[in-house]
Amino acid sequence: QVQLVESGGGLVQAGGSLRLSCAASGRTFSSYAMGWFRQTPGKEREFVAAIRRSGAGTYYADSVKGRFTISRDNAKNTVYLQMNSLKFEDTAVYYCAAGDTASSREYVYDYWGQGTQVTVSS
Repeated sequence: QVQLVESGGGLVQAGGSLRLSCAASGRTFSSYAMGWFRQTPGKEREFVAAIRRSGAGTYYADSVKGRFTISRDNAKNTVYLQMNSLKFEDTAVYYCAAGDTASSREYVYDYWGQGTQVTVSS
């Protein structure tokens, strides 16, 4: 069992930056690939970024490529999402997830956090 807790969300102006954190407890963090997803009301949850167990491989949705960076610190059991050049359309609840494979597909992730709200004002 893995427990995930996101933090770092908030209100930011367009063009600004935020860094989300996701702290994991429970089983060995480094044995899981990690992903970030986001969801806005009335829409399906969508993939944002994913990172392999070792951190050697990262993957991004086209909509955030070049602006967002996913990273992890296995010694701290934490995964991060650095978000720069934020746009109004990045407004969403952001979720971190843990699973066996770094993937854009939700079904590969077994554990999910409760989410953190990011609001970008235009």
